[in-house]
Amino acid sequence: MAETAASGGAWRWLIAGEWRAFPVRFLVAGLAIAIGVALAFAVHVINRSAADAFGEAVRSVSGEADLQIRGASTLGFDEGLYPKLIALDGVADASPVVQFRASLGEKGAPITLLGLDIFRVLAVSPSLLGRRQDASAEGRTSTRPTGVDAALDLDALYLSRTAMSRNGLRFGQRVQVRVGARAHIFTVAGDLPGVGDGQAVGMIDISAAQWRFDRLGKLDRVDLKLAKGSSPGAVRQAVEAVLPASARLTDAEGESRRGDSLSRAYRVNLDMLALVALLTGGFLVYSAQSLSVTRRMQQFALLRTLGMQKSALTAQLLGEGAVLGIIGSIAGLALGYLIAGAALKFVGGDLGGGYFGDASPELQFAPTAAMLFLAFGIATAVAGSYAPARQAAGIAPAEALKTAGDPIDPRVSPRWLPAFVLVVAGGAFAFLPAVNRLPLFGYLAVALVLSGGVAAMPWLARTLLKPLARIDTRLPSVELALQRLLGSPSQAATALGGIVASTGLMIAMAVMVTSFRGSVDDWLESFLSADLYVAAASNEALFDAETQKRLAGAPGVAGIAFSKSVPVTLNPELPSVLLVVRPVGGPGYALPLIEEAQGRRAGIRLWLSEPAARLYGVRAGDGFELPVGAERAKGYVAGIWRDYARQQGAIVIDTRDYVALTGDAVRSEAAIELAPGASVAAVRTAIEDRLPPGLAGRVDFVEPGVLRVRALALFDRSFAITYVLEAIAILIGLAGVAATISAQTIARIREFGMLRHIGMTWWQIVAMLATEGALLGLIGIAAGCAVGLALSQILIHVINPQSFNWTMETRIPWTLMLSVAAALIITSAGTAVLAGRRAVSRDAVRAVSEDW
Repeated sequence: MAETAASGGAWRWLIAGEWRAFPVRFLVAGLAIAIGVALAFAVHVINRSAADAFGEAVRSVSGEADLQIRGASTLGFDEGLYPKLIALDGVADASPVVQFRASLGEKGAPITLLGLDIFRVLAVSPSLLGRRQDASAEGRTSTRPTGVDAALDLDALYLSRTAMSRNGLRFGQRVQVRVGARAHIFTVAGDLPGVGDGQAVGMIDISAAQWRFDRLGKLDRVDLKLAKGSSPGAVRQAVEAVLPASARLTDAEGESRRGDSLSRAYRVNLDMLALVALLTGGFLVYSAQSLSVTRRMQQFALLRTLGMQKSALTAQLLGEGAVLGIIGSIAGLALGYLIAGAALKFVGGDLGGGYFGDASPELQFAPTAAMLFLAFGIATAVAGSYAPARQAAGIAPAEALKTAGDPIDPRVSPRWLPAFVLVVAGGAFAFLPAVNRLPLFGYLAVALVLSGGVAAMPWLARTLLKPLARIDTRLPSVELALQRLLGSPSQAATALGGIVASTGLMIAMAVMVTSFRGSVDDWLESFLSADLYVAAASNEALFDAETQKRLAGAPGVAGIAFSKSVPVTLNPELPSVLLVVRPVGGPGYALPLIEEAQGRRAGIRLWLSEPAARLYGVRAGDGFELPVGAERAKGYVAGIWRDYARQQGAIVIDTRDYVALTGDAVRSEAAIELAPGASVAAVRTAIEDRLPPGLAGRVDFVEPGVLRVRALALFDRSFAITYVLEAIAILIGLAGVAATISAQTIARIREFGMLRHIGMTWWQIVAMLATEGALLGLIGIAAGCAVGLALSQILIHVINPQSFNWTMETRIPWTLMLSVAAALIITSAGTAVLAGRRAVSRDAVRAVSEDW
């Protein structure tokens, strides 16, 4: 018992004494762990809250159906399918649904509008049933049930509480509901108590919806209620046997998973990026512990001589790292929760990605994730302490008592093989395919290459410094600086490890973002080939065939191409691709082809975007089918084109082929080519004069230059969180470099005293320290740039294609790299000078006397 108490006392004394002696060094390491955990936890909580809100929105409009039949596109399917479904064995009831994106009033917030059969929905999805409210009951809870007359009221509109509050409506109020080019006045007859908070949903009678909004004979969905005791598998087989090509079988959970899969890669990449700060924190813990071990080597040797076992010493140092990790991780979880709350309030749940639509997420604490990130933080700190602990336990006590020098013999050449193996392994993992459409091996490759770069520092520093040491500079400060770095390989490697880690990660992210932005800019320049673009507000389908003829004949219009985008589901497990309908070869949007089929083939020509081709595993010339029209449209891939706008994929089909398949002639956008001498302003006026009265003020005119600026602004917004996380990682890295070099310098007070005794002046010592810091910064930035460029290639050619299904060309931000290089060299040299001024300010005799 006494031995345990003594051991515990020694343990506390060693930790507390070291932390009191060098608080800043451990504060920076603990802060790095805290920030890393905070960022990772905040990003996870934000994305999880947003994804849950999105899933709740899907479930709110899906009801409690056991199975659902949905249209493969927004064109829906023939309502003749409904009686076939309800007649199937195992189907107890079926509820037909039409669904729209609608707006209330002139400038009201958008809602999801459902057209339902009141009697069928009562049996299948009662949560979607409206509850009648008297206008006099506004603000009170008294209600009366919906009667038959009220149920058959074709002008009755039921709104969720969120839809009413966002649009400032009350019960009994008359409001215009607009879907595309059609609008009708409805009365707010009641609410939807079964729809959750935050979901803007409206409900009207299905016959009114089909009649008022041009959907006669069409359905978007059929909700199925299975009979008790029926086999879901057997019912699925029976349903699939009668489904046309324009419909598919799914359920509410499947729809939620499809929506979640679109943002999954974005969320995982943000999580990984946030963990970069935590990884940098691990290197700073390693740096702090390595310096601490070097400074206390004689203490550890004395304890070993007095009977402390190697295992106990190793456990003590790992315990120090664990304590640092626990404190930093707990602080990080609290900070991360605060950051998540602020981000959801002021930025929104998409963090710039735009994946979650109008979902209004609420902050949700994630206990499982909190424990996971707590464990990550502790494990990172312990991992950072492992190598120094092994080093301390492996030193011979007699040797350590005689000298306080560097634990690694400078006469022994550093090993390069472990670093080489790590880098080669990372390169091998980079060639492995994605796992469940996530670049897990790519992330592992990044970690291995980065670790290999850090592990190579002792060998690289010796290789680069040896030639310099042979040069006779006749400057004692420079020669002493070189000899010091060559004679203390472990301390030099410790400082360089932090520089390489922070610089490498920063350079990698900077090259990736610069390459991506430059590629997007070039793509926009080639893609936007028209002189003027006209788009319906909110992507509504407004331009019917008659309107298109009038606009084509407007003065100053040399050519005009009308288009629209139709979401089409090709795989129930993947998000819908966008079917872009437009005249191929017409003005407006040039297709930047990266692959083209040789020769003409039978069937409809389809041009797939690069993401679509990757997602569905096709190449130019392959056969392809579209679930559009009564039967699947058979065609082939005429070409593959570069697209950075639609991660889920896009397919271009010529207008004539699309009309032949569907008969749909309504469009939502137009690209205009001006006649020679015509001005944009004059053509815009001519177009506005030819619009039907109902479309006045409901279309947007945009020039390609403005579209380009908007697109790049959206790009910057979507990468805003990336820039923030990268900046934080850089600051942590710079702080770690400063703390490491400062601690090394302060620990050499006795060395400076001896140098003063043998005749070196104060400024010569300061010049020596500045030279050491500058050399460390120079070597670190050179290695960091090399590692960063290698990592950037993994990000550009592995992680991005496997995450988002697009490729890009490498562009190097030379200005940023040179700026960072200068900042790191100045930081390293400046920190060494500042710390050296403090160290050499002590009385030289008193400093040396500490050795006697």
